[in-house]
Formats: sequence, C-alpha cells, structure tokens
Amino acid sequence: MIPISYNVRNLAVRKATTVASASGIALVVFVLASSLMLSEGLRRTMATSGKADTAVVLRKGNNAELSSAIDDPTVGIVRSAPGVKAKSDGTPIAVAELMVVAFMETSDGKGRSNVQIRGVPSDVLDFRPEVRLVEGRPHKAGTDEVIVGKSISGRFKNLRLGDSFELRKNRPVKVVGVFEAAGTSFESEVWGDLDVLREAFGRRGVVSSVRVKLDSPSRFEGFETAIESDKRLGLDAIPEREFYEKQSEGTTLFITVMGVLIAVFFSVGAMIGATITMYAAVANRKREVGVLRALGFSRPMIVFSFLLESLLIALIGGGVGALCSLGMGFVSFSMMNFASWSEIVFRFTPTPEIIGKSLLFGGVMGVLGGFFPALRAAAVSPVEAMRE
Repeated sequence: MIPISYNVRNLAVRKATTVASASGIALVVFVLASSLMLSEGLRRTMATSGKADTAVVLRKGNNAELSSAIDDPTVGIVRSAPGVKAKSDGTPIAVAELMVVAFMETSDGKGRSNVQIRGVPSDVLDFRPEVRLVEGRPHKAGTDEVIVGKSISGRFKNLRLGDSFELRKNRPVKVVGVFEAAGTSFESEVWGDLDVLREAFGRRGVVSSVRVKLDSPSRFEGFETAIESDKRLGLDAIPEREFYEKQSEGTTLFITVMGVLIAVFFSVGAMIGATITMYAAVANRKREVGVLRALGFSRPMIVFSFLLESLLIALIGGGVGALCSLGMGFVSFSMMNFASWSEIVFRFTPTPEIIGKSLLFGGVMGVLGGFFPALRAAAVSPVEAMRE
C-alpha cells in the first residue's frame, strides 16, 4: 500500500495544477448545490404556507385559485360541512377569498411581472395567526386600502408603505401596511378587502377558494366526502399542505433540471481538465512511477494511488464549492411560479442532504477524471521508466 502522505505531498508540490483542477470542481459543486438549494427553498416556502388542520376547497377540475370560482351560496354550504372547527360562539372558522393578478413594473424599471392580489375578509388575521404587521396598520374593511407582503414590498413600483397603485384603470388603492407570514408564500402577495376586489374585477358574488379549519387533520376524509359527494356543488377538497406542495412541483422540477444540466455541462469541462492534469502528472512522474514499481508496488496499487490523488483534489474543490454555496443561504430569489403565473420570492435553503449530494457528485467527478490517467500510470514499465 502506497502511503497516503505520498499523495498529499504530491498535491502540495504541484500547487498550480492542484489549484486549477480543484477550482473547476469547486465551480461545478457550487452550481449544483445552489440549484438544489433554490429548489428546496421554493418547496419549503410553498409547503410551510399550508397547515395540517386546514383544507382548501376549489371548483372541481381546477388546481389553482386563480382559475377557480365558487358562488356565495356554495360558500355557506362549505362552511357548514361536518368536521369544520367552530369558534366559541359557534361560528365556523373559515375564510372565502378571491385571487387575482396585476401586471406591475419592477422597482428598477427593467421589467414587469404578475403580482398576486388576494381579496380577504376582515377576520383573515384571526384565521392566519402567523401573519403579523411589521409596518403600518391593517387595511380597513370596505376601503381602497391594501397591505403588502414584505418579500415584494419595494421589489415593485408603488408597493412601499404609503404608496398608491391602480388595481384596474381609475381604481387606485393605497398601501397602508406591510406584513410578514413566517417566510411563507403569502409574503409575495398583496391583500385587500374582498368586496372591494370583487367590485373592481367584476367578480360580484364569487370567490376563488374557501379555506376551513378542521377539528383535527383526521377529520379531513369526512369533510372531503361531504363536499365531493354532492355532485351539484362541483367542488374538490384538498389538504392545504398538499395543495401548496403541488403548486410548487412544476417550478421546482424546472429549477432542478436546469441546475443539474448546467452542472453536468460544467462537470464535463472540469473532468476534462482533471484528466489532462493527471495525464501531465503521469508524464512528468514516469520515473517516479517506475521506482514505485521497482520497489514492489503492484499495478492495482499504482491505480489506487493515482485515483486517491484525483479524489483528494475533487474533495478539496468540492469542499470549497460547498462552503461557498452556504453563503447563498442569505440570498433571496424572485421568479415566476408556473402554477399561479405570478411572482414569488424565496430563499436558497441549504440542507445537509444537499451538501452531501454535491460533495458526492464532486468526488465522482474526481474519480472519473483520474481513472484513465491512473491506468496509464499503472501501465508504465519500471525498466523503461528508469532508462529515461
């Protein structure tokens, strides 16, 4: 067995080639880890928006609030369904909401995007206790006032506290508050009075969705049966957590696939660079390899030694790339959610699993890049090597 200290010494002696090869692998690991963190950030942002004891009711055949429509009489039937939790006065704990989008200009003036605007009832903050105001005050019921999620406040023109913007032409509303919602997707929305939005968008007597609090998560099946068994209603019920997970599936898949493809393209270049570096090392160390063979080290040992050296380079580069990627955890990112076709803001979210996968990918790159040079080194004849 060739001592590992021999490989470590070779890496230290050949600093330039070691740094060059490790840098390529570091870049690949950084890109892969960052893309996986981005996907995880979106998934968590959407998943944490849902509660285990809450159900979402939509018009049958719709998988997003934007395309769903439920009339007011039907809302009353949903609220009185079995399993719905009630307040101390017997009132069902439920909210009926309208979802619309507005096409708005970004604050830097370089682009436009859809922003979700949610029409909410006056007791919405009681239904969602995780939502709290960080600036200003709540909007007043029946007025042209809105509150804005902190993730998009300032990202779009006229969405700061005190600003005004038009819901529709000649229908201005004023921003009177900024709220946070524990990092959920609600922070990428604008909230206004339900009736005001219905009037502004010509949706009188209609809402997009109904959310109800259940006595417990185990009561969902009974609630679902009661809602979906009546074919006249034409409604679907889904646990809120599952609803938001499905909302993120398309965008998460897109980010992951794109990130992996970019990482694979980069990895090909990094492996070619590592292979060239190791081939050069074999050529320059031909006599050294011959001495090792003359000392009795077998060809498998030579192969293992060079593969180990390549793996060490990959781990060094991978470690640097993974460490740099952790800094992305402080960065927020904004993009279009394919399910709602509106802007959503979320953070890169590092996890031990993502770091482990990225390091493993880097290690595999190192082994593949060093495999053929290792075979080349093992094929060196000790007699011919000593003659050079």
